[in-house]
Amino acid sequence: MITRDTHAFLNFARGCAPDFGPPTARAAFLVAPDGFTLAEQSAQDNRYMAEVEAFDSTRASQQHRDLHRAFSSTLPTVCFAGNPETPDALFPNNVFGTAGGRYIVGRMRHEVRQREAARDDIRGFFASVLDYAEIDLSTQMHPCELTGSLVIDRARGLGFCGLSDRCDEEGARLMHEAFGLRSTLLFDLAPGEYHTNVVLAVLAGRAAIVCAEGFGDRAVVDAIATLYAPHVVHCSRAEHAAFVGNAIALSAGTVWMSAGAGRALSTINRKVLQGAGFEVATVELDAIEAGGGSLRCCAGEIF
Repeated sequence: MITRDTHAFLNFARGCAPDFGPPTARAAFLVAPDGFTLAEQSAQDNRYMAEVEAFDSTRASQQHRDLHRAFSSTLPTVCFAGNPETPDALFPNNVFGTAGGRYIVGRMRHEVRQREAARDDIRGFFASVLDYAEIDLSTQMHPCELTGSLVIDRARGLGFCGLSDRCDEEGARLMHEAFGLRSTLLFDLAPGEYHTNVVLAVLAGRAAIVCAEGFGDRAVVDAIATLYAPHVVHCSRAEHAAFVGNAIALSAGTVWMSAGAGRALSTINRKVLQGAGFEVATVELDAIEAGGGSLRCCAGEIF
């Protein structure tokens, strides 16, 4: 079922057992920020991006190495080389995704990011090394920026897809089918938002982080909060701006977010996460955040 009807979705989702698949990934992949600088095309609809003067490629590379080491303490983590011709490639989860023996290639809105989908090394890793089947959405016309636009509850097979210039309704349908989800809720993001995973995180199928101002319809926020209550972090404006919503659970008991997000996280919201069984782990990523994304955007998941 794919719908905009929050009541229909909530009624269906409540009946979905957490038996769809593993709630967290078995491995992760990264792409190094080689040649990291302002991507002017991406900046057209990403208000989180800094001005070009704020980019520090050396510091971004060091922080990315710190992120790699941190993730590797939790699960196997592969890092692919970057490419100066694709300055956004350090955010690979928008382009490549996985689900149950297959890998999906997304259709990016901007040409500078469409180049990433043509990488033979990443495709070869999934196809030849992991022996995953390919679902290639990159050559069709509808934007569908994978787990940037589509936040997935992997335990229950539920999708939350925010529509914007980065993903239209047909693109959402294609992703729903490619990931094989039980149900996907479609909704409009608030004006100025570009990706759902900046305003929503679903953590191992049992908790959610929600930035209400990022949603075009309050009813969607209420439906998500009802589904994951009482383990729901409601972000303040400051927490939203600090990328608290751009978090990820890569194991059953740890939520990862940037150090800036961790500093912004209120004591009350930290206790909400603790009540759901999560400790918060952080990595300093301020240089990377100049590119308009944070920790979750860097993390490609291998299921």
